[in-house]
Amino acid sequence: MNAAWLPLSTLATSLFVTVVILALPEEARKLRTYINLLAAVIKLVLVILMIRRVAAGHEDVFSFQVVGGVDFVLRADALGVMFAGLSSLLWLCTTIYAIGYLEDSVNRKRFFGFFSLCVASTLGIALADNLFTFLIFYEMLTLSTYPLVVHSGTAKALNAGKIYLRYTLTGGVVLLLGTVLLYSLTGEHSFSSEEGLGNYLNDHRGLLILIFALLVGGLAVKAAMVPLHGWLPRAMVAPAPVSALLHAVAVVKAGAFGILRVIYDLYGIELSVELGVTTVLAVAASITIIYGSLRALAQVELKPRLAFSTVSQVSYVILGVCLFGPFGTIGALAHLLHQGLMKVTLFFCAGNYAEELGIHRIDEMDGAGQRMPLTSLAFTIGAMGMIGLPPVAGFITKWYLGIGAIQADMYWVVAVLVASSTLNAMYFLPIVHRLWFRPGPSHGKGSWPSEQHLGRLETHGWLLWPMVFTAMASLGAGLLAGLPFSPLDWATRVAIGEYLP
Repeated sequence: MNAAWLPLSTLATSLFVTVVILALPEEARKLRTYINLLAAVIKLVLVILMIRRVAAGHEDVFSFQVVGGVDFVLRADALGVMFAGLSSLLWLCTTIYAIGYLEDSVNRKRFFGFFSLCVASTLGIALADNLFTFLIFYEMLTLSTYPLVVHSGTAKALNAGKIYLRYTLTGGVVLLLGTVLLYSLTGEHSFSSEEGLGNYLNDHRGLLILIFALLVGGLAVKAAMVPLHGWLPRAMVAPAPVSALLHAVAVVKAGAFGILRVIYDLYGIELSVELGVTTVLAVAASITIIYGSLRALAQVELKPRLAFSTVSQVSYVILGVCLFGPFGTIGALAHLLHQGLMKVTLFFCAGNYAEELGIHRIDEMDGAGQRMPLTSLAFTIGAMGMIGLPPVAGFITKWYLGIGAIQADMYWVVAVLVASSTLNAMYFLPIVHRLWFRPGPSHGKGSWPSEQHLGRLETHGWLLWPMVFTAMASLGAGLLAGLPFSPLDWATRVAIGEYLP
């Protein structure tokens, strides 16, 4: 039975909240807070319902014809609800965090209005069933995140916003060109189509390669692949909740998710390998992984180091897709979820250090573990996961990617994984050492604990508990990876569907 209302209602929740929030007066802070939290909870419940229905074998579809041959289609399939689940869960966490982080900020109405629109765009991307629908929400995501990047209104923020638009709008134009060429070749082509593009191989091989290059090239901008990554480190001028949103929930994940759709659902993995495009993409992803790690190692400020870490880490998803095998696919899909949990934790921690202690540079972090033990423990868990150390979720990713590389006889990928993990350790472990093992100044409001801190948390609860939750989720995703509906379990379901349809 088709429950078409379910994907539509999930999307409409954020769109409706966007309108309500922007209509409320700036002074209605408490009401806006309640509406934000209520909408986030409702959306999470709706996504859980979709996940349960997909697990039971149902795919709910909402569609209508825009013009002849072009349809707007939302479909809840296994890959889409996986991304929607990540987005809705981390949106709730980031909403709670943002409420506390921006308590005394100006333009809160504008921030939360576009924040909701950003999440609506991400969910539209997750549930889109064809390139036309995907492209609508992909460009909505660009426009809705721009006001968040420039939220502070400083000259540096406005310049970062210009660079962000320059990159992402150009990528959108390239993606549009690839979409137009594909539609001119095939007409309407759904992500859920069972035919694929194999029928066009003999007569249009060159055109298929060109279309693939345009589609993936346009998506690679938001996925921050080298050399199209320049916007991401500059966007770190945005507030910490925006950084978390860009890196863990929305923009870079939308690019990586789009590449998954192109390879698995438009071209099909067999045709992609036949065309030789996956090898080129694997090399590009490997270059990005190593380059991002090297640049992260050179950063002296915390948020730019985390930004270049994202440049590196997101390309694990793309590399896993190109390994042509179920284990590589499982590693790629699991990392889409694992990286989101770990990276949002790290950015929450960075925001807490900045808010409570005024820390922005890595050399200012000496002894901060004594003053903010929970924040520093959460940062340590996130860092261990990024390195790939058990039992945090990142270990699961790298284990499956390594097995997938060996099964595909791509042993050079194992060398890339070892090199990147070594570099990850080189730029994360010194921070962990500074937090716990180096004496530091009397940070912020004094050393911890002291009489003046008795009865209070190390920072505001709105900032503390989302970070604690995502850190524990990062740990739990590794320790409990074998349980039903874990990120690994769901990634395995999708991989089985791709290789054993």
